[in-house]
Amino acid sequence: MIHTGSISIKDYTYDLPAERIARYPLDQRDASKLLVYRHGVITQTTFSEITDYLPNRSVLVWNNTRVIQARFLFSKPTGSLIEVFLLEPHDPHDYNLAFSAPGTCVWNVIIGNRKKWKQGDLILKTQYGGVPIELVASEIQSPGGQTRVKFSWSPSNLSFAEITEIFGKTPLPPYINRAAEDYDRERYQTVYARINGSVAAPTAGLHFTPDVIEKLKARGISVEPITLHVGAGTFVPVKSETIAGHAMHAETVVITRDFIEKILETGPMEITAVGTTSVRSLESLYWLGVMFKEGIALDQEMPLIDQWYPYLEHKTCEPKDALQAVVSHMKNKGLSEIGFLTRLLIAPGYRFRIVGRLITNFHQPGSTLLLLIAAFAGKDWKKIYSYALDNNFRFLSYGDSSLLEIQENG
Repeated sequence: MIHTGSISIKDYTYDLPAERIARYPLDQRDASKLLVYRHGVITQTTFSEITDYLPNRSVLVWNNTRVIQARFLFSKPTGSLIEVFLLEPHDPHDYNLAFSAPGTCVWNVIIGNRKKWKQGDLILKTQYGGVPIELVASEIQSPGGQTRVKFSWSPSNLSFAEITEIFGKTPLPPYINRAAEDYDRERYQTVYARINGSVAAPTAGLHFTPDVIEKLKARGISVEPITLHVGAGTFVPVKSETIAGHAMHAETVVITRDFIEKILETGPMEITAVGTTSVRSLESLYWLGVMFKEGIALDQEMPLIDQWYPYLEHKTCEPKDALQAVVSHMKNKGLSEIGFLTRLLIAPGYRFRIVGRLITNFHQPGSTLLLLIAAFAGKDWKKIYSYALDNNFRFLSYGDSSLLEIQENG
């Protein structure tokens, strides 16, 4: 076993001045800076030119999840403000069913200023299209310490997706340190977002524009969507001294059989992943295949890739064999797409099986996302981040971008 758990977090941090954190996006998405790291050499350009650095007829994979308006702000008669932050649906548990639910549904949530919500329901009212709308939130008892809220609304023919759009606020990350504004509904969302479910944006994709996408197509670069719903766990800092003490949150991944067969045609390690969520989805897909080959989780509706699973002793296999195991399983089950949960932790010592290039923003010090970058770029991650700091790159969700080619691979 690779002793990844003993990795000291203090070795994967850096000084990030507050003024380098982008609090607002640029007016033009693809005007952001692009750091390019290839063969150990760093250069820079603008994101609008990214197609010049990608191989013709290659495959680019992005996460088509859509950020939901996940923050509900309720006012008590006393004037106290209580926030209910959506995490994931509980009843119905399926995302599609939860968002299409009429009248009522139950979600796992985080409650801000909870001590002020002593009893009773929370209520929001508004007029929408000339019709009075009411939303009621009722906290319900749940085992295991999970906080759950039942939402009920009228008119009941509205879907919960519509309710989130009417009452919800954009869930900007805490480090942006400002209230969400109206235009964040569009800008904290990729132009290719399709599937409702995330409470944080896959921010590497925020730089893409219709013009960039047309340039990709003109170069014969195939764009393939996958779906990973980004959870609030992406904001949770690593508080332990070593990575062994950090628990990754499970996130839902959905991948089609057609896409897996596309990877088999293209070949693993020829994939450009847009964002760390795409990397974790694709690498988790490999480990799902390993599990199936080991006879694990064959009858589970939503198999789980544990954060330490890749670091145990396995009869690992070639990536194509693992992917073929997933395809065979899907054919046997009559599935056109497969859903699973991943808690995969990618840290230095991890060997990548699927992804050879990564488009990503610049991440927080001491975060699991920075550990992933360090696994991908090797020791040069420090050189990359020093260059970005020295050359006035903007950091974090609304910041600038980078294109990294894999340097060291476990």
